[in-house]
Amino acid sequence: MQHPYADFVHLVQKPARYLGGEHGSNKKDWDSPDLRARVCLAFPDVYDIGMSHLGFKILYKILNDDPRTLAERCYAPWVDMEAELRKRGVPLVTLENARPLRDFDVVGFSLQFELTYTNVLMMLDLGGVPLRSADRGDSDPLVIAGGPTATHPEPLSAFIDAFVIGDGEEAATEIALAWTSMRDLPRQARLREIGKMRGVYVPSLHSTHIDPDTGFVVVDDDVRVERNMIDDLDRFPFPDDSPIGGPEAIFDRMSIEIARGCTEGCRFCQAGMIYRPVRERDPEKVVETLVSAVKKSGYDEVSLTSLSTADYSCIAPLVQRVSERLAPERVSLGVSSLRAYGLGEQTLDDMQRVRASGITFAPEAGSQRMRDVVNKNVTEEQLMQTAERIFSRNWSSMKLYFMIGLPTEEEDDVREIVRVGKRAREVGFQIKRARGAPPPTVTVSVSTHVPKPHTPFQWCAMDDAAVVRQKQSWLEEEVRGSRVDLRMHDSDGSWLEGVFARGDRTLCDVLETAYRDGARFDSWDDRLDIAVWERAFATHRIEPKKFLGTIPVTARLPWSHIDVGLEEGFLLAEYRKSLKSRLSPPCGKVAGAFIHPTNLEDAKKDDRKLVCYDCGVGCDLTTMREERETFLVKLRAEKPRAVLPKPEAPKPKAPPKRIEQGAPHRYRFAFTKLGPSAFLSHLDLIRALPRAFRRAGLPLFYTSGFHPKADMTFSPALSLGVMSLGEIVDVKLTCTGDPREWLDAMTEGAPEGLRFVDARALVIGEPSLSKVIDVAQYAVAIPRRALDESRAREAVAAALAAESLPIVRTIEGIGKKVDVRRYLRAAAWEDPRAQDAIERAGLAGDLAAAFVEIAVTPTGSAKISEAVEVIFGREIPAKPVRVALLGGQRSPLDVSSSSHGDARDVAPA
Repeated sequence: MQHPYADFVHLVQKPARYLGGEHGSNKKDWDSPDLRARVCLAFPDVYDIGMSHLGFKILYKILNDDPRTLAERCYAPWVDMEAELRKRGVPLVTLENARPLRDFDVVGFSLQFELTYTNVLMMLDLGGVPLRSADRGDSDPLVIAGGPTATHPEPLSAFIDAFVIGDGEEAATEIALAWTSMRDLPRQARLREIGKMRGVYVPSLHSTHIDPDTGFVVVDDDVRVERNMIDDLDRFPFPDDSPIGGPEAIFDRMSIEIARGCTEGCRFCQAGMIYRPVRERDPEKVVETLVSAVKKSGYDEVSLTSLSTADYSCIAPLVQRVSERLAPERVSLGVSSLRAYGLGEQTLDDMQRVRASGITFAPEAGSQRMRDVVNKNVTEEQLMQTAERIFSRNWSSMKLYFMIGLPTEEEDDVREIVRVGKRAREVGFQIKRARGAPPPTVTVSVSTHVPKPHTPFQWCAMDDAAVVRQKQSWLEEEVRGSRVDLRMHDSDGSWLEGVFARGDRTLCDVLETAYRDGARFDSWDDRLDIAVWERAFATHRIEPKKFLGTIPVTARLPWSHIDVGLEEGFLLAEYRKSLKSRLSPPCGKVAGAFIHPTNLEDAKKDDRKLVCYDCGVGCDLTTMREERETFLVKLRAEKPRAVLPKPEAPKPKAPPKRIEQGAPHRYRFAFTKLGPSAFLSHLDLIRALPRAFRRAGLPLFYTSGFHPKADMTFSPALSLGVMSLGEIVDVKLTCTGDPREWLDAMTEGAPEGLRFVDARALVIGEPSLSKVIDVAQYAVAIPRRALDESRAREAVAAALAAESLPIVRTIEGIGKKVDVRRYLRAAAWEDPRAQDAIERAGLAGDLAAAFVEIAVTPTGSAKISEAVEVIFGREIPAKPVRVALLGGQRSPLDVSSSSHGDARDVAPA
């Protein structure tokens, strides 16, 4: 069946975003009699961002592992794709079975950020689902939403049927099956039943009133929705087999959540409050998941992640174990969300075994006073000590995250942000200069604080735009001459985020008005149009400033009915401490400790009580301590490790040591690029093929240099959307064997449409592809209705008779004249070879086929689209297929094309 976007997807940016077919995707039989519920997991941002989201991956696996449920993915279409869908009246469909959102029983949105709310409306609209809950009928899907911003849900309450508060692992399946089991009941009756489930908030079931202290519309006092909380993350193992993107994702690596929750208590951090208590995954299972995921995914980079990865109780021995397992595979290791004091010297050494580039920390505030206000338990001394440790171990860059707009902040606090970066750079500069190395790079990134619900700062005023601009000007003054790189975020987005973070139900109308006026992708600086929002607020006579001022601590808030597990009074106590610049030491550690013991011996020595503030989540501190000791035993971290001497830096410009990986053996593979894979860019293909080899267990030979890559040589790049029956790649491997025996395993590990069809070993001295290929043959499918036969034959004859066929090729806005006739070797209408090719490529319809042969020269070639245009005209709807690549009229796969004998190439690279 032809994909509903097949006729126009080539007109948009990154068309592979919309077609699916990725390795690891789960395409279930839509009509299976075993299915009881079909769920669309909807992410209200582009594919490139959504593919990296860990919660999405967890729910995708849980739902698809259950034979009763099906889960498919859908991401927000970029503005060009939205325009094409609306122009043609085609609905937004999922990646797996290409079904519109309206066909599903449940549509579940992941709410990570307030500025994606207009995208939620866009996806419902394009998916054929009525925008407002009140307008949905009995046959419409249940629209649910979860994630961190679901804990302050009122600005979306008119559009979402039910919010899932807290962890979603158990709730997702339970809600989907409960909803479909009540098909015979009216929609409102089904919603009432769903609303009785723990952690589920159905806005339409609850009355509201106006709070007299604030004027906010709040939910009545008797409503209290308790969150869902998974006490043991290991009951839901982290997936090792998620879909692997074709188009590059923002975080294009295998990431694994090693813990949920945080012990540090930063007062600005909503996630640190709503995800309490800390729950850690078993480190043995983390290691095994990573090793398995690397094999299944083919990734060459992995990341350990949590809200504060350095506070995972056994992070040091875990990094050591992961490094030991992954270093031989040449897989890079990243550790996210680090604290300045969270890296011991041994941990840094272990990380550097697999990666040595930049590293990122979040001091959050420049002055010590402000770090105490926000409860960031880190000192200036620790920051500089961390800089010394990093730069002495050959890291070349360091990135520091800060915020402005924090409560009680003064000018000197703001200026200290740049000064901290400057002092860190000076530490690195002294180390690098002593070693004759280039100076380090220190980047200071500054965003604007947004007071978030369920945090101690939820009552604080937010800086207005003028104050933010003043503070940014202080930073710009301070950075002059410092050689620190300063980056600042746009304040308009922060302002809008603040309004919707602390907003009430009156914002639903504003949101819909802004959406209908064109608001989309408001989290993208180049897409946010504040004028649209100002008009929407004015239309509904709502003054946004009322949501951004200081809120009385006695007021009922628009999110007070959502119980995230915190004891009443805890947030207020922390707020009052912040105004006095008083710290609250981290909970779950002994008083005064910054990091957890890295070995069992040290852990046993310290029997002091763990700090607890009785925040309400009810941690079992005895069990917590016992679990941590068990984890250390599992990682064989019974004794302290010997401290190794600091590594000496290489001399400037000295080449890195060559990796010992054995002798290279050259092989040539032929493969198809059809279906969704035809829309992978050449750069995407360069990423996809090495992964296919790794998944097949074939050891790649890597280049030398500071950034080793798999040693591969590709045939001439195809234009995006052009299918091929005859792509070729030369690869160096460190193994020997009959490559034809590897073809099935490689195809199994490749994205849909990439099929390996032939291979042979190359012989010593055999020239590379770039020196062999001189001709590209194409079949061009053209609907017969678009071009009659006599006109087509005349066009072909005229092109072959022409002395010149000029065309202008535009590259990044610059035009370049190309004479297509110089490269046009042959052309024929209704050629049998072409007809056979378009059938093998799976093109359907009443199609005629032209055959075109284009020369490939060392100085360039013509694109098939250019040849089609100069022969048949720009308006002809042609679909080209590359049939073959030839050298001297023979395929480079043909052994007879070589005259070098039968010896395999085992010469050094």
